[in-house]
Amino acid sequence: MPGGHVQLVDLTKRFADVEAVRSISVDIPAGEFFSLLGPSGCGKTTTLRMIAGFERPTEGRILLDGKDVAHVPPHKRNVNTVFQNYALFPHLDVSSNVAFGLRFVKPSKDETHRRVKQALALVQLEKFAERRPHQLSGGQQQRVALARALILNPSVLLLDEPLGALDAKLRKSLQIELKTLQERVGITFIYVTHDQEEALTMSDRLAVMSDGTIEQVGTPQEVYDEPTSLYVADFLGVSNTMPAVVDGANGDGGCHVKLGDFELVAGRGDLNARGEVVVVVRPERVRLEPGPTTASNSVPGMVERVVYLGATSQVIVRLPFEQSLQVMVPNQGGKEQLAAGDRVAALIPPDALRVLRSDTEDVIDRRG
Repeated sequence: MPGGHVQLVDLTKRFADVEAVRSISVDIPAGEFFSLLGPSGCGKTTTLRMIAGFERPTEGRILLDGKDVAHVPPHKRNVNTVFQNYALFPHLDVSSNVAFGLRFVKPSKDETHRRVKQALALVQLEKFAERRPHQLSGGQQQRVALARALILNPSVLLLDEPLGALDAKLRKSLQIELKTLQERVGITFIYVTHDQEEALTMSDRLAVMSDGTIEQVGTPQEVYDEPTSLYVADFLGVSNTMPAVVDGANGDGGCHVKLGDFELVAGRGDLNARGEVVVVVRPERVRLEPGPTTASNSVPGMVERVVYLGATSQVIVRLPFEQSLQVMVPNQGGKEQLAAGDRVAALIPPDALRVLRSDTEDVIDRRG
């Protein structure tokens, strides 16, 4: 499907004296699944509504395939929107709900029938054409809303937390289906969510938003593994963040960091920083060994709590310098399990230890 290149250029939206979106710029190539991720009030839905045309920007441009559509009415933009509540008509059957999307186009009866059938096939609902919305599951209703949006062949499909009303198990299965559908139709999807797992599972790239600004843009792996700020590291996934002091380079491309009285080597992040910093390590990158150890890049500790989560166990380790370290340990049948009070050594590989500027107070303020 041609087109679908979206560019936001210095986009700003003010409501009275409140700046909901502050001068954001992002380039979304045609055919990309792009997510806007952030907590409530960060500006992600306002951004989506400006792309849709439901809100006019105070400043900036919205380019769709090179044309500025910032002040073009919604029905004259080649975009369509799927909302969280689906907005299906209860008195119409599935076919009529899907065909409603063609009301401005007014094709022939045969053409309408063909396009409805095609749209329902895309979302695997051909057998449900004559059912009413109340006869469908939540997941099936979501697919009807998708079919109604896709029947117009938009170059961009906007999705405002469309899985938010579904139960956790159904959300997981529909995440895969939605990504598969996007790859099949080949159009640009811009997806708004506060759910980290949704963004990581489906996106080609994502933007993490905070206070109306974009903190970082990248692939899920880039943003998860290489956060550029403490806010991103703290918001996306689970992170251990600890104050530390950098006292110089180690000669191998990393730097020496002191955690309490323990010196480790960090191999990621702002390796040129000196003095007080914050170091970040993901729980799944830490390995626990019993008792004291002389292994490099390790810190002794005591198991404070173990929480069984099925495939993994969450282990909270109390470190000597009054910090806790969260570790995710795979559950492998037959192996002796850790228990509260066990003495352990936490081994942290240099490439798992990331140095960030010390902006902890700012992160806590924005996290609320």
